[in-house]
This record gives sequence, structure tokens and C-alpha cells, in this order.
Amino acid sequence: MAEHNLDNIDLNEYPYINRGLEGIVGFSTTKSSIDGQKGELIYAGYNIDTLAENATFEEVCFLLWNDRLPNQKELDELKSKLTQKRELPQPVLDYISSTNKEAEPMAVLRTATSMLADFQSRNTGDKNKDNQSDAITLAAQMPTIVAAFARARQGKEIVSPLKDGSTAFNFLYMLNGEKPGSEAEKTMDLCLILHAEHGMNASTFTSRAICSTESDMFSSITGAIGALKGPLHGGANTAVMNMLLELDKDPDTADPVEFTKKKLASKEKIMGFGHRVYKTFDPRARLLRGMSKSLSEETGHTTLYEWSEAILKTMKEEKDIDPNVDFFSATVYYSIGIEPDLFTCIFAMSRVSGWTAHYLEQADNNRLVRPRALYIGEKNLEWTPVEKR
Repeated sequence: MAEHNLDNIDLNEYPYINRGLEGIVGFSTTKSSIDGQKGELIYAGYNIDTLAENATFEEVCFLLWNDRLPNQKELDELKSKLTQKRELPQPVLDYISSTNKEAEPMAVLRTATSMLADFQSRNTGDKNKDNQSDAITLAAQMPTIVAAFARARQGKEIVSPLKDGSTAFNFLYMLNGEKPGSEAEKTMDLCLILHAEHGMNASTFTSRAICSTESDMFSSITGAIGALKGPLHGGANTAVMNMLLELDKDPDTADPVEFTKKKLASKEKIMGFGHRVYKTFDPRARLLRGMSKSLSEETGHTTLYEWSEAILKTMKEEKDIDPNVDFFSATVYYSIGIEPDLFTCIFAMSRVSGWTAHYLEQADNNRLVRPRALYIGEKNLEWTPVEKR
């Protein structure tokens, strides 16, 4: 395989290369704004702190899909539509029940989400209305997929969704087989809000690129799930939890400071730190940090929280790097009894609100995504017959 060495390439003759498309503006959007210097995150005009304090996940979905908050009637209508669409088609349930119980949950979510496209009827003649309906279907059914597989792989009976209650309440009910308390619901709802939307990240770019071909929303979201699955994107919070559990193997002798320094010395990446955009504390991490502290005290996971704080301090002192959303979301999910390999799935069932919002926006003012690539290989080579190669 040819090495990607640009030393002998005259870049003046070619378009400027931005590796990872860093700094490239390919879209305009009303969905979110990030100020990396201030550590500020805005959803459709509203600061994340304002939404965390006042909003529900359902309100955030409406906001991202419509660029405004709903009135009471509109909110009630959206909640009703979401509850009506929670049930999965039987073939999708059959797949979840019969697939490999050792499969990665994100892989199962990706496949099941793709299957949902087979059961959508589009007879309205209004493309935007159909897209809005698909967005609601995805937001309603992805939590059901996650909870169903979580139980099926443990040999437990899949719990049917409720006909009422919030997305957060219903998900925890389906996951655990019992109705959650108000604090657990509130925690889950806030986590969904904090992960709902975040600019032109890799999975959102993927969803818009697929939409730009005029493919359907289910294809777009399936691609976005595939992008989120990677450890450099949505999979980081699982890696954070696995790191903390590695320390927990011998809690009496665990030293998170030396543990972190040793990993840094061996050039290992500490997951949950650093961000392409933020140059200061990720505002979502700040909110999750407070939740992590209170939950750890409530559930008896204080050691995990204390280790997290020690790692945070060490990373700041050694590398001057702040945590991102993945760092404290790991301990929050773990403290409410969610298995680490489900963390990214929860990220996805929240972020689907943002992905579908971007799909709606791209479809409304579409242009095919078609960047250029700089060819750095050889040209016009002479053909060598196979027997002489």
C-alpha cells in the first residue's frame, strides 16, 4: 500500500488539504452552535444550560426539528405520536431475539434501524411531512431496540413499551422491567438532552452526506450509527468506563494519578479528554460532572467518581487538556445500572434527534456532497503480464 507522503507534492498546484476536514465549512445550519473558546453550546438559539435546567427531551426534539419550542398542544401531540410509534415491527423483534447474543449492541442497533425502513408507508404525497414522520418513528423506536436487545441477550423477556410516559421513563422501564423513580427518570432525560445535538461531527456529517444523495432517512441514520460506533466518536464513553473498571480490579492499591501518568508515558490515549472544537471545559461535561458526583454518593460509587476527579486533575496538570462529554457520562450511566457496552447506544438514541434534524435541513436545501481528493499515487505505469509479476 502506498504511503501518504506529501513531501514531494507541490501543494500550490492542488487544493489545500485539511486532514479530517478541519476548519472546512460545508454547510449552514440552525441546529446548533459551538463556541470552543467560551465552552458554549447552543441548540437552535437556546443555551444548553437553559435547556438542561428547563426542558424535556421531547421539547428538545421539537426544537431541533422545528427551530422553535412547542406550545402545550404541540408538545402533547408530539408525545402522543412518540408513544404510538414505540412498538417495533415483529420481524425486527424476531431479529433482536434471534441474533448473536454476543454481538456488539451498536451493531445490532445499526441493523435493526436499517430494517425499520421496510415498514414505513409514505402515502401523503408531502415529502417533508413523510420525513417528519420518519424522524418521530426513529426517535420512538430506537430506545425500544436498545432495551429489547439488552434483555434478549441476557435471556430475559423483552418488555413491551408503555402507552404513556416520557422517552426516558419508558426506556428505563423497558430496560429494567420496572418503572423507574423520578430521580432516575430525570437523570436519563438530562443525559438525552445533553447528547441530542453537537454541530458537524463525524456522524452528523455522515447523515447529511447520505441525505445529499436523496437517499431515505433510515439509510442516513443507519450510516450515522455506523460512524458513531467508532471509539474516536461515540464509543469513547465505553472506553472511559472500561478504564475505570481496570482500576477497580484492585481498588485497595489503585492509584489513578500514577495510572494516568503511566499511560501517558507509554503514549496511550486517555479516552474522554480533548475535543476538536472545545479549547476549554466541554459545557456538557460540566453538567455531567455534577450529576456524576451526586449519583455516586447516592449509589455508593464514590470511588469511581473520586478516581475520575484524580484523572481529570492529572490530565490538566500533565497535558492541559479538559474532559469532553464522554468522560463523566460514563460514570453517570454506570451509576444508574446501565452496562458499559450500551453507553454508545444511549448516545445514539439521543443523537437521533439531531441527526434527523440535520436530515430535514439538508433535504430542504440540498446539494450533493462531493469533496475532492488529492491523488498522490503514480500515473501511467506500464502493464506487466501476470506471469511476470
